[in-house]
Amino acid sequence: MEWTGRDVISIRDFSKEDIEFVLLTAERLERELKEKGHLEYAKGKILATLFFEPSTRTRLSFESAMHRLGGSVIGFAEASTSSVKKGESLRDTIKTVEQYSDVIVIRHPKEGAARLAAEVAEIPVINAGDGSNQHPTQTLLDLYTIKKEFGRIDGLKIGLLGDLKYGRTVHSLAEALAFYDIELYLISPEMLRMPKHIVEELKERGVKVYETSDLEAVIGELDVLYVTRIQRERFPDEQEYLKVKGSYQVNCKVLEKAKEELRVMHPLPRVDEIHPEVDKTKHAIYFRQVFNGVPVRMALLGLVLGVI
Repeated sequence: MEWTGRDVISIRDFSKEDIEFVLLTAERLERELKEKGHLEYAKGKILATLFFEPSTRTRLSFESAMHRLGGSVIGFAEASTSSVKKGESLRDTIKTVEQYSDVIVIRHPKEGAARLAAEVAEIPVINAGDGSNQHPTQTLLDLYTIKKEFGRIDGLKIGLLGDLKYGRTVHSLAEALAFYDIELYLISPEMLRMPKHIVEELKERGVKVYETSDLEAVIGELDVLYVTRIQRERFPDEQEYLKVKGSYQVNCKVLEKAKEELRVMHPLPRVDEIHPEVDKTKHAIYFRQVFNGVPVRMALLGLVLGVI
């Protein structure tokens, strides 16, 4: 696969070989970074970060990744500080920003916005989340985290917990996990089940899928529990959100039934779905997971810029 100039819009655009190549590149860059402290691969290159939705980890880790590669960053963290507030179209924003940069990272509340940006731009575009659709770079750092923790992905039993209907992180992750020999447990309230078309596709690809609303009944089976926030902002109806608010909380009592080697992940931010008491247990790896976004995004930026 030719990486230079490539857009990163959906995990569906990746083969298993593509995914493994990104993970290996991230591993190499993490090792180089620890040895040298700072790299110069992207010296003279500029990343533009266009965040039309709030973000802490994704935006800052992309900026950190670009700086650690030796490049520079421009952009905005909210649309209200850009000409979008004056009525400028997304198309015109992209065509303008590409005049100042070498690669664009975009987060947008509308599904398909990143794909539109990629069609308009003549430089690479990386999707940092579009509505409830896709979040491919989060998926890659999640896979990287699992592989670092276990030395493998094949053979694991992985549970996805929480908002599986609107959660773009779990949509992308489930689709990527279908490349591996895993068992997938989908744990959610009835009204927040994983979309049927995704479940059907997973089964067609040979994944063993179990759907349940009872976390405690299955937690003892799991190697990885991937917890997600129930996202108030994705619900079209506030009353529907209130029906499922606080459906689950992972705490030390719940973890008493888990395997010793269970690892708890979360894309963050969390609200109350993981009690802070879990942070100090051996199960919690979500802050290590946050760090892993840096080498993975370094790998993606370096590859699409053609500098590594």
